[in-house]
Amino acid sequence: MRPATLIRLAVAGNRTDHLRTVLTALSAALAAVTLLSAATVLAIHGEAERYAATLLVESGLRPGVAAALILLSFPILALAGQCIRLGAPARDRRLAAIRLAGATPRQAVLIAGAETVAAALLGSITGFGVYLLLRVFLERRDEMRLLWLPTDVLPSPVSVAVILLAVPVIAGLIGTLLLRRVVISPLGVVRRLRTRGPRPWPGVLIVAGLLLFATPRWLGPISGTAFATFLSAGVALTMIGVVLGTGWIAHTTGRLLHRFGNRPAMLLAGRRLMGDPWSGSRTLAALLASVVAGAIALGYRAQFQTEFRAIDLYNTMLGGDSGQGLGADEDFYVGAVDLIMLGVGIGVAVAAAGVLVTLAESIVARRRAYAAMTAVGVPRRTLSEAVLWQTLTPLVPALLLALTSGLGLARLMGTKASAGGESGYLCDAACQAGTADPVEVLTPWAPVTVAVPVPVDMLALLGGGAFLAMLVAAGIGLLVLRSSTDLEELRAG
Repeated sequence: MRPATLIRLAVAGNRTDHLRTVLTALSAALAAVTLLSAATVLAIHGEAERYAATLLVESGLRPGVAAALILLSFPILALAGQCIRLGAPARDRRLAAIRLAGATPRQAVLIAGAETVAAALLGSITGFGVYLLLRVFLERRDEMRLLWLPTDVLPSPVSVAVILLAVPVIAGLIGTLLLRRVVISPLGVVRRLRTRGPRPWPGVLIVAGLLLFATPRWLGPISGTAFATFLSAGVALTMIGVVLGTGWIAHTTGRLLHRFGNRPAMLLAGRRLMGDPWSGSRTLAALLASVVAGAIALGYRAQFQTEFRAIDLYNTMLGGDSGQGLGADEDFYVGAVDLIMLGVGIGVAVAAAGVLVTLAESIVARRRAYAAMTAVGVPRRTLSEAVLWQTLTPLVPALLLALTSGLGLARLMGTKASAGGESGYLCDAACQAGTADPVEVLTPWAPVTVAVPVPVDMLALLGGGAFLAMLVAAGIGLLVLRSSTDLEELRAG
């Protein structure tokens, strides 16, 4: 197939196809900006005293900042994958027609892949331009002439090229995976018969993740690489278990709605959840991953605050003017966690946008079924209620599972905070004059131990914010339902 023919077939389509291309490009641009920001942080070498933020000054903390930015890119890439699904039935029919006209499965994949890769590549290049503009507009210095952001360094050309090419490649792979039915059958028809619902085996992944996360405590002193590996594997397994567990939650809630529901909307939602329980895992994946990360961060925030409270109590016990006590920098550590929570909030917003795209796509894909029900007398209000029940009913237990799992990971690091004990620090006259360091001495005081509380209020705020974002996304998505229930949708042409 000639390149010109491939490009012409890839950009063909209706307004939905063009909207899919635009949304895919915007998602790729946002992902490119986030990954380029992470690469910029990693490009800083040594102790950088020219920055005002301590997270950028200390070399040991910069990998954590970069890791947080990379984690933030995951829900953005998930949004790109959900944008690729927009208008999927119409695209499948178009590609099926091309296959029936004589195209091979490889050529069909090339046509769809060219569309997705071209849109993502355009978005990556646009994101690189936005990144360069942000470097100019966000260059600010404080009163000490220190930079707030690392606008004076650039990632290496190799890193920039890898990032700008990685986003289109990932988008292309997702698009190819979504075309597996058209590749198998030109008509895109697959008969699926569900004989039983999903099993709660993802709970095993959650338990395994918790055990891996707690392993460094049981092993004692280990290397930093092994410590990070155990923690990362534990968090990853827990997130995967929560996301996959949504399938069992959706099927179970569907059975409950179908059995105990006393309204037509509840019965419709129950049958839909039982028929496709895995749609929740696909739709809520980015949102639940963000909630798990947020719960972990809130657990650490409570632990840090408790440690500083124990230090304050210990210093008060020693006497405020004795010159003996423990130092603490609460604003630094708590501020770092607050930055992570800011990233989690952005991730939740991006995930809600992805849910909106997926919900609108699911309504459009079943528009003829909705129009048929409207034609036989089913009120549009009943259909709207069914969509809300189907979207929000599995969300509540899934959010509770995500919050509990994330908090459980944080609680495994300790439920008590201690300060003082066998040794303390004595600051004599030379120390107070700044000519000597504090001297470590034995203290007669017993250590102060404080229990780490469960941040119920902050967890409720996180879960409530995620639920509210989903409710807004579902409300906006219902606007598509009115146009999808027009009787004109029943026309064969």
